[in-house]
Amino acid sequence: MSLIKDLNWRYATKKMTGGNISEEQLNAVLNAINLSATSYGLQPFKVTVVSKADIKTKLQAAAYGQPQVGSSSHVLVFTVPLKINEENVENYLRLISQERDIPIGFLDDFKNTLLSTIVALPKDVQQVWATKQAYIALGTALIAAAEQKIDACPMEGFDAAQFDEILNLEEKGLKSVVMLVLGFRDETDTYANFKKVRKAKEDMFEMVK
Repeated sequence: MSLIKDLNWRYATKKMTGGNISEEQLNAVLNAINLSATSYGLQPFKVTVVSKADIKTKLQAAAYGQPQVGSSSHVLVFTVPLKINEENVENYLRLISQERDIPIGFLDDFKNTLLSTIVALPKDVQQVWATKQAYIALGTALIAAAEQKIDACPMEGFDAAQFDEILNLEEKGLKSVVMLVLGFRDETDTYANFKKVRKAKEDMFEMVK
């Protein structure tokens, strides 16, 4: 399977060349993120896509100086809402109504489900739930990048408060939760030559028949 070959090819790239991926490659990754599975299909996250050099430099400093941030082509910062409210649900339902040609009133039961299971949650619980959805999309992005032969590194090692300030996220009602840097591996990156270390299948999977 080409997918397995792509996954064997990819690794968490620690050193990049500074070269730029193409718009076509970037759009392939972004489209994959947009098509990623999320609970209820609500997509409770946004992605800030950074290619501006001086902003990447600031983000690198806020990521404890990790070089792959500044030498990447693009930094994708996954963010979640500070609060998911009824307006978010209503916007989603209008989109469903439009795309599927369904009268909005037919979605009342679904609306009530979203209000009772998501909107009614405490803000911190909402953010944990939304972060889980962002991580699903992060995984989808990694696969899409590998398929495009774009090197990538998913990263949690950064000062989220500094990221939020640099990107003016709080005023947009958002907070950063994880990032993905995209670019091309530098030939001197020793991590590229390391053999993948993974559990044996019998240790990973328990078959219930």
